[in-house]
Amino acid sequence: MPQQFRLSLDVIKFNEQGLVPAIIQDYLDGVVLMFAWMNRESLQKTLETGRTWFYSRSRQELWPKGETSGHVQWVRWWRYDCDHDALLIGVEQVGDIACHKGERSCFHLIDEPNAPAHLPPGDMVAQLYEVICQRRDQPQEGSYTSHLFTGGDNRILKKLGEETAELIMACKDREPEAIASECADVLYHTLVALAAYQVPWRAVLQELQRRRR
Repeated sequence: MPQQFRLSLDVIKFNEQGLVPAIIQDYLDGVVLMFAWMNRESLQKTLETGRTWFYSRSRQELWPKGETSGHVQWVRWWRYDCDHDALLIGVEQVGDIACHKGERSCFHLIDEPNAPAHLPPGDMVAQLYEVICQRRDQPQEGSYTSHLFTGGDNRILKKLGEETAELIMACKDREPEAIASECADVLYHTLVALAAYQVPWRAVLQELQRRRR
């Protein structure tokens, strides 16, 4: 899975300690996984090997992510900011665990410092899918989503079919606002179907990525 990237390190503005901050983000759904520091050497090794290498300020040494845990990060894309003094790196996280505490993300809710990590916001669809799964597992009275799940396959699939037909009609009428609205309905009901059949939204993103390749 390694990829090599071309980047002139001379464009990166390292700080007085020779470091640059790196924000690590899931390349599929945008969840921020962790923050770490890189120096010139670790960035060079990251570019050459296709996996993340960082610099430990406490140990004053390079370290490859996943060296002991096996939770390697394969780089899929990278960006530097407009001032060239910060990096944003999209990775494929092996094992889906980036935090040394065994969580997917190192970022926790501010008011729950000792609680298991709730994922920080990624893309809107991923957030919506998470809410839908919560309504599936913890039904709430008056919730339309919970109502769909209690109706089983017939109710879920019937609504998906109805919303798809309405999207088709909106497209035929060439009404942009209606198309966007109906598309949102189709996507929502598609997520409900995915949750009902225990198919994660991430699996859809992975399939799209596979087809792109």
